[in-house]
Amino acid sequence: MSHPVLSPTPLTQAAIRLSPRIGYLMALSVFFLGAAWFVGVPVLGLVLLVCGLTFLFLALTVRVLALFHTRKRGGLFRTVEGFLANDAAASFSTDADGMILYQNASAIEDFGPRQGDTLAAALKDMFASPAAVLLRLQNKAQAKGAAREDVVLRRGHIRLSVHQVGDDGFLWRLEEIGDRGPAGRTGENISLPMMTVSKTGTILFMNEAARRLLGGRETTLDRVFTELPVRAGSVMQVSSKEGPVPALVCDLEISAGRRELYLLPPPAGPAITTEEWAFIDRLPVPLVKLDEAGVITMANRRARALLADEAAIGSRLADQVEGLGRPVSEWLREAHAGRHLGRVEVVRAVKPTDDVFLQISLGQVLEDTGPALVAVLQDATELKTLEAQFVQSQKMEAIGQLAGGVAHDFNNLLTAISGHCDLLLLGRDQNDPEFSDLSQINQNSNRAAALVRQLLAFSRKQTLRPEKLALTESLSDLTHLLNRLVGEKVTLELDHDTDLLPIRADRRQLDQVLMNLVVNARDAMDEGGLVRVETRNVILEHPLVRDRATVPAGDYVTIRVTDQGTGISSEKIGKIFEPFFTTKRAGKGTGLGLSMAYGIVKQMGGFIFVDSIPGTGSTFTLYFPVCSDRELFEDSSSQPSLSSTEMAGEELPEPIAEESGQVKEPGLRSAETETSLPEGGEAEPEDVPSGMFASKRTPNAEQAPRPQPAEGQNSNMSASTSASEGDLSLKVKTICDEQVPGLPKPTHGASGASEDGIVLLVEDEAPVRAFASRALRMRGYTVLEAENAEEALRTLEDTSLSVDVFVTDVIMPGMDGPTWVAKALEDRPGVKVVFVSGYAEDSVSEHQARIPNSVFLPKPFSLTDLTTTVQRQLH
Repeated sequence: MSHPVLSPTPLTQAAIRLSPRIGYLMALSVFFLGAAWFVGVPVLGLVLLVCGLTFLFLALTVRVLALFHTRKRGGLFRTVEGFLANDAAASFSTDADGMILYQNASAIEDFGPRQGDTLAAALKDMFASPAAVLLRLQNKAQAKGAAREDVVLRRGHIRLSVHQVGDDGFLWRLEEIGDRGPAGRTGENISLPMMTVSKTGTILFMNEAARRLLGGRETTLDRVFTELPVRAGSVMQVSSKEGPVPALVCDLEISAGRRELYLLPPPAGPAITTEEWAFIDRLPVPLVKLDEAGVITMANRRARALLADEAAIGSRLADQVEGLGRPVSEWLREAHAGRHLGRVEVVRAVKPTDDVFLQISLGQVLEDTGPALVAVLQDATELKTLEAQFVQSQKMEAIGQLAGGVAHDFNNLLTAISGHCDLLLLGRDQNDPEFSDLSQINQNSNRAAALVRQLLAFSRKQTLRPEKLALTESLSDLTHLLNRLVGEKVTLELDHDTDLLPIRADRRQLDQVLMNLVVNARDAMDEGGLVRVETRNVILEHPLVRDRATVPAGDYVTIRVTDQGTGISSEKIGKIFEPFFTTKRAGKGTGLGLSMAYGIVKQMGGFIFVDSIPGTGSTFTLYFPVCSDRELFEDSSSQPSLSSTEMAGEELPEPIAEESGQVKEPGLRSAETETSLPEGGEAEPEDVPSGMFASKRTPNAEQAPRPQPAEGQNSNMSASTSASEGDLSLKVKTICDEQVPGLPKPTHGASGASEDGIVLLVEDEAPVRAFASRALRMRGYTVLEAENAEEALRTLEDTSLSVDVFVTDVIMPGMDGPTWVAKALEDRPGVKVVFVSGYAEDSVSEHQARIPNSVFLPKPFSLTDLTTTVQRQLH
């Protein structure tokens, strides 16, 4: 209602607010006027007089404006009452507290005189809870100026409307709407929302109650319900004009596939009582009850144990779980609205010390206090662990393939670098000004080769030389070196089991693993301590399942390396075998040591585990299967070829890390150099093994092919060396003949007793091919070069050409090495073969086993390695 009385001016509004305080204004006026009368100072008295008159004028103005507004407002109400006096509908005027100020004749006739009473009391006999309905309508009227609502009675219903009059007055009108008789459609005269739907889901009819609920006429069910299909007998969300509201759906079948849908108020009775929740607390299924705010109001024992919080009741679910990918409160709001109920979500529990993952599905229940959610919990830790293991295995496999490919390419580069360096070192001695520079190049290429071996060890593609080992003897030989590594602050203690059984392993690589573990133990003890290395015979009657591995039942030899260091935290212990992961400070570790140890142990058929207590120490345990004589026989029969290092007939000398980072061998170093370790063992564990066990020798005057000694040199030493080499060649020939019985004999002998055979060199890398051909020619061989297998086969089409040895790369573009060699041997069955590759020997072992008279030479190889291998194949 638009009227000046209902919208007073700002001055009138201020006067209305000040009218209750007119007495204070008059008192202030009297005070200032009295003070002006008694003050003897004329100026001050004048000021006080002005103040008193001002307050007096203000009080009179407020009084006049308030009286004027009251009279006008009273006149407006009398006018409205005059309009409503003879209205057929009962009408009331009330104040903001609901007190009845006026009622028309119809209201007096229906309800009796009610002035001074509340409107809620007058309507209490008509319908239930009238106070709530009146308060809701009054709030809407204050916001919008007017509101109305149809209230269902026992017979028919009434339309209750309200208008705001002034700031604190309300005009109520009750219009009774009875039954409309049978003239209308079925459901038209009922107060419940109802609609007729065809079998295709098209809405054919909606009654007035449904149209009022939805705000208009709708034609399809997807515009009525938030989710489809419609489930009869369940509470569903209806898209009303005020937003989604819950309604119980009642479905009645009628003729021709049509049905009537009635939207009933949702049941208000409790679905689960307190006694029933007491029973649920003993159920073996974890259950949690949540209110509308997401607060846990009840959680049974299994749920509290799964959340690891006995005080979970009263806390918010958002404080108990995380990792949903969106706010937990938003997820719960959707569930309260009836959306996505029953969908399973995976989250992580916050309170447990270990990672605990939960599968949670939500459902709705109704209680006295309103709707609530019930969450069913399920432990999904094992599922997430398997998923993480699968992702980790994929990641490690990808890194391993990358490492193997990088190592292969680097081996080709290092072969060319070190090989040409060997060529430059020929004929030079230590007095040559360029000798030291070339030696530095060669030594650093050796260090690079050691790093490549670390990558191959991690990817399990390195070349192993397994043999039967007695760990008691092997560790005894290594003890002196380990004592020098640990330094003076750390004590090394060895404890061997009696009658320790042998194992089958690569001695060099096993020593490398042990040195890594011992140096790691040393670095974990800044103040010193004890490093204990134990060996034990262990019999597993049942498979040992631990971490992500299963150790089969059988006989094993274990090696334990225990320290008294700082230990490893539980967050890091699962990552220590990953490449490039290190617990050391920046610049102190490359993160390859333990990953390399893991790769070596796994490649040798063993297992490695770690146990650690922070602040107490760590223990690394290695399991190796016991070696039987049958395994040795099978291994020797399945490997007819011998590599260049195996045919040497002697144990290669153990290189030792120099303080400068160079690699030298005790058996081959010059007399002017002294082998020593860094003081205090400062080498990093990842760095020590890389240089400690480099299989590639530093080319020098004693390694590379040498010119005949000049006069005055020690001829006895030269003679003895030549004699030993001759005996060694005879020994190797005998071994080869014994180990590979039945192999085809050469169709022709070597071109002569001297090194003048014909070699077909097949290598796709031009720098490697250039070095190898030059090295062989310098030793007197005739070398035929081919860039690939196809070119080599075309060269061999000349039947008059006699070839003594094939030297071929394994992996090449087009046809690989073993394939083309097998074809060539069909016409030349007695030709000897030398396979070279930057990959491990295992990658070609199956093909090589079918190639007679073949050996494997791993890259990078030196000039001496290549020429010696070819010479032994010929002789």
